[in-house]
Amino acid sequence: MIKTLLFVSSFPPRQCGIATFAQDLINALDKSFAGKLNVEICALEESGKPLTQKQAPVTWSVNPFDIDSCIAFAQEVNDAPEIDLLCFEHEFGLYGGEYGHNLLAMLSLLDKPFIVRFHTVLPYPDIKCIKVVSLISSLAARVTVMTQSSVSLLKDVYGVPEEKIVHIPHGTHAHIVEDVPALKKQYNLEDKLVLSTFGLLSENKGLETGIKAMKEIVKEFPQAVYLVLGKTHPVVASREGEQYREYLEALVKEYHLEKNVRFVNSYLSLDTLLDYLSLTDIYLFTSKDPHQAVSGTFVYAMSAGCAVISTAFVQAREMLDSNSGCLIDFNHPEQLATAALRLLRNPEQRRQMGRCAIEKTRSSIWENVAIAHMSMFNEVLANDKLLLPNLPPPYLDHIDRLTDEFAMLQFASHDIPDPVHGYTLDDNARALIAMAMYSREIKSTSFADTLIRKYMDFIAYCQKPSGRFLNYVAVGGAFPASNQEVNLDDANGRTVWALGYTLYAHRNLPFDVVQQAASLFRASLRWIESLQSPRAMAFAVKGLYYSLQYKKSEVAESILRTLANRLQSLYSTEKDEDWHWYEPYLTYGNAVLPEAMMMAWQITGTDIYRTTAEESLNFLCSKTFTHSYMKVISNKTWYHKHVPDNQETGGEQSIEVAYTMLALHTFYHSAKNHSYLERMRVAFSWYLGNNHLKQLIYNPLTYGCYDGLERNNVNQNQGAESTVCYLIARLLMEEWNKNKYVTTKKDDLKPARIGFN
Repeated sequence: MIKTLLFVSSFPPRQCGIATFAQDLINALDKSFAGKLNVEICALEESGKPLTQKQAPVTWSVNPFDIDSCIAFAQEVNDAPEIDLLCFEHEFGLYGGEYGHNLLAMLSLLDKPFIVRFHTVLPYPDIKCIKVVSLISSLAARVTVMTQSSVSLLKDVYGVPEEKIVHIPHGTHAHIVEDVPALKKQYNLEDKLVLSTFGLLSENKGLETGIKAMKEIVKEFPQAVYLVLGKTHPVVASREGEQYREYLEALVKEYHLEKNVRFVNSYLSLDTLLDYLSLTDIYLFTSKDPHQAVSGTFVYAMSAGCAVISTAFVQAREMLDSNSGCLIDFNHPEQLATAALRLLRNPEQRRQMGRCAIEKTRSSIWENVAIAHMSMFNEVLANDKLLLPNLPPPYLDHIDRLTDEFAMLQFASHDIPDPVHGYTLDDNARALIAMAMYSREIKSTSFADTLIRKYMDFIAYCQKPSGRFLNYVAVGGAFPASNQEVNLDDANGRTVWALGYTLYAHRNLPFDVVQQAASLFRASLRWIESLQSPRAMAFAVKGLYYSLQYKKSEVAESILRTLANRLQSLYSTEKDEDWHWYEPYLTYGNAVLPEAMMMAWQITGTDIYRTTAEESLNFLCSKTFTHSYMKVISNKTWYHKHVPDNQETGGEQSIEVAYTMLALHTFYHSAKNHSYLERMRVAFSWYLGNNHLKQLIYNPLTYGCYDGLERNNVNQNQGAESTVCYLIARLLMEEWNKNKYVTTKKDDLKPARIGFN
């Protein structure tokens, strides 16, 4: 049953930061959880401005300055069976009564569970403030704040129990601009060094600090321009008119800065705002309020990759260090000028600060913030079913970005391909599998065929006269010495898998590609039997299995039996009462071993292979699945036999999730047991934030995949292995999602209750 959440907040067209915040959060929830969560909006009216006509998507309203309206609203919500949960955005000025006491009256009458977000937590409250905030918190199911400092204040000053407090950072918009000079030209800022600030103007913004600093900055950098983006705050305008803006304009004239300071006096659209931030060289945050907890303008600037100079308010102290920005004292234009001049003289330092700022804010993109909220909603509503984000589209943008005219590059620095380390057979073999799957599950296109031919040609380039393959290729085509320094069995086995799968998918692929795969595969049969590495043998078994679906071959089946017998021997030797595995440790690519044994059973009918496959997969899953999410074997320590509690947090990689899903997919088609489908769903959800950090591993901006999940952060690089494995996993979900019904062991058709929408 779909749950309904009612947001109580200021909301556009009202112009204020909290209204924008609420709109962005609701949009993110709608985008990620459409069809699973219904969001309704109750707009808070402004003092003296009754809301006579609601504008979609607003369906409710309340006058928070009228106690009777607050009471009536609470009663109306209690009588609305469709409302399951409420979320209140709290700022003291939004509600009437001393310290917003009217909100407390409203909340005390509610029968429905609710969450309160404190946008400001005062550090030195009086007794009345403590009492109001404490009572609101005691009534709420959860209270949420956006900084760790606010968490500490709620615990230590207001006495709110720690288990009730949830820290969710302010959301940010991920935005990529390829050509900044062109963007500057578009906004009449060509060849300018741009400093900017944005937000609704009011005296506490301290914008005169930036203007006074510009007096010194332009002496050395006459091409510098300071953009003051935003109109006067409506509340300030109604009370004081344009007095503050006129003061700033007079200051500009006094300092003869008419060519160096521009006022953009409008309420900017999101796209225009993100453009301005993307062309900004240095962002200035000059607030006068040391107790300000959080600023959306501040984090938006960081997420856009701006080098930031900020007064030392709460959020800035938490997020900025020498690598990501500069802190200055309040009302100190001299400090601001000194910091700005230092950065303007050093473009590389500005770029490094911008990259660091992006990295610090990628965990707080709105999609991640939506996931964190859904996790909190699930806890409050005690949902027994895990609600996951909707499946993202299986786009090939980052796959294409990583592929040059020769092949797929191995690494990327963030989302930019890094040619320094060249190419590997490993990555291009996996890419061939992914694109063959794409042609089967989505559609064969000329673009997909072009990529497939590149990956196949690269594999052919790496094959030696013996039929074996080299793994490492430098940009320019040379084979480096590393090919002689490491064991290449796994890369060779993986390539056999890729060639076999290409033959299996032949109906959806160009004829010349299939013919090339068949030729390379035949040459490989000369050496496959010599493989000794467990994973290399397992990869080869998979390739042989797929080739046998394409064309029967006594030679291929005989080699498959030989390799399966070796794997069975390894398993029988290592297995004991508590350890059902082929080696005395779990390392990487683990799931390929039980999958290969299941495939060997399907070809040969040898029952011991199936028993081994099922035992070993169940053992692996017991080490990698918690009650609600997949916890990948860490590549920092691996998992060793008879070593208790040796699961390290972090070091989780995309390849493990994809290989586990491939194995579960194979087992499902063999056994028709829907529990394998459910595990596939949970495994894929690792990419969508169902992991120990509750963060996306899939990148919704680039359509790539981050390289790893660490203890406290996500590795922001998006290289070939992680991105290709994500695509394989996503394509498996394409097939999975077609299973509207699942067949039980009794061959009854029952509705699948576990699908993505």
